[in-house]
Amino acid sequence: MSGESEIGNRKSVLLDATLEHLRALVAFDTCNPPRAIDTGGIFDYLRAQLPGFAITVTDFGAGAVAMHAVRGEAKYLFNVHLDTVPGSPGWTADPHTLRLTADRAVGLGACDIKGAAAALLAAANASDGPLALLFSTDEEANDARCIAGFLHEPHAYTAVIVAEPTRGEAVLAHRGIQSVLMRFAGHAGHAAGEQKPGDSALHQVLRWGNAALDFVAAQAHERFGGLTGLRFNIGRVEGGIKANMIAPSAELRFGMRPLPTMDPDCLLASFRSLVEPHPAEFSETFRGPSLPAGDTANAEANRLLARDLADDLGIPVGNAVDFWTEAALFSAAGYTAFVYGPGDIAQAHSADEWVALDQLERYVQTVYRIIEESGHGRPVFDSRVQG
Repeated sequence: MSGESEIGNRKSVLLDATLEHLRALVAFDTCNPPRAIDTGGIFDYLRAQLPGFAITVTDFGAGAVAMHAVRGEAKYLFNVHLDTVPGSPGWTADPHTLRLTADRAVGLGACDIKGAAAALLAAANASDGPLALLFSTDEEANDARCIAGFLHEPHAYTAVIVAEPTRGEAVLAHRGIQSVLMRFAGHAGHAAGEQKPGDSALHQVLRWGNAALDFVAAQAHERFGGLTGLRFNIGRVEGGIKANMIAPSAELRFGMRPLPTMDPDCLLASFRSLVEPHPAEFSETFRGPSLPAGDTANAEANRLLARDLADDLGIPVGNAVDFWTEAALFSAAGYTAFVYGPGDIAQAHSADEWVALDQLERYVQTVYRIIEESGHGRPVFDSRVQG
């Protein structure tokens, strides 16, 4: 058999194995919410597919389960989440039954990101080199118990590669994410009279909203790694009673996605003090750091380290993205980290979610090659994380 035929057969075997695993993974309902996930089910399947691995499964409560599987002295940790969003009414067939077309695999989580999980299993079984995997089930809830628990203990990995849909390119940078709850207090009364600035809670909301939009517009010149400005959204406003009553209370929820070089605490302080009177309550409900972590100088240094790693592994480097990933948590903990996986974010969370077969094939081939090269003494990437 010719060398080209052998390579072609191996590619076909890897893709076929990936699709078989994907069929099984999609069949498990790991929707989040409700995140009714325990240490059995999908984790029983994973255990059975990873003979020869040292496996630790940890239940962090509320359906947050992590599985750390290690074979040999692995340099890199591959992380992938198994939870999915719920299926929407727009699905044209059972979301938990994988469907194949000439160029796509369609199923809930196929793109985000069970396709990568299936490929990791296929590559693991096709090779015998060192490999470390971390599966988790809480990414879709913005409740990173699994990663936080994993990072609570030291691990001697050179770098972490987090699977999310990046069209088979290494994403070195993305925005952070912050969510905030604000409450404004006014004084109930008849709306016929003259009002002071602090009388109506809803008027306070409107003044604050105008000032916030002006503040965001003033950040348009800020740049990092191809990203520009501050992303901002007022997602919910609620309050007041009726048109002829001064609103005694109001609630506003907003989210923002800062650049890696923007200080999250300074941003919060700026938004809190935009107008008088200040909100009666101002609380951050969620924060995810940017990728890479660090201040202005260190963030760029860490981005370059991640680029060197991607180059060393033969993974093409793509553009920075606006969506958030848990790679930022690993970066904040001091690891060199980037995001890399099959699929396009445009298909994630959509009805009839799909992943392109050619991207699955390239991904599993690349992971297989990395494992094989790691097992044959290829030089170790030197990760010196800055700050």
